[in-house]
Amino acid sequence: MPNTFRVVSHDVMPASAGTPEDLYTTPGSTTTVILGLILANVHTSQVTASVKLVSDTSGGGRTATNTTTFLLKDAPIPVGGSLEILSGNKVVLETGDQLEIDCSVADKVSITLSIMEIT
Repeated sequence: MPNTFRVVSHDVMPASAGTPEDLYTTPGSTTTVILGLILANVHTSQVTASVKLVSDTSGGGRTATNTTTFLLKDAPIPVGGSLEILSGNKVVLETGDQLEIDCSVADKVSITLSIMEIT
């Protein structure tokens, strides 16, 4: 199982405020480990941002199916500021799992995601 380190970046997201935009979807036959996620405010005033994990996989000793959860919900990011979420913690994504980004203002949060894909 090779491990491949990757960066996924998006200059501004989402296209429409209040409509989460897909940042990353785990490819087939792949497990992804999120190593870091940074959100930067590129607007002229404070914004709030949310990060969702969309998952319908199951396992890990559970019979229940995973659901959509927030990794970050309506967190304020000051003008010119950034927010690193997970701070040393890791999140595992299974095939088909998605990360979605939302912001209180369209196209005003810039995203950098560091991952390791295991295939």
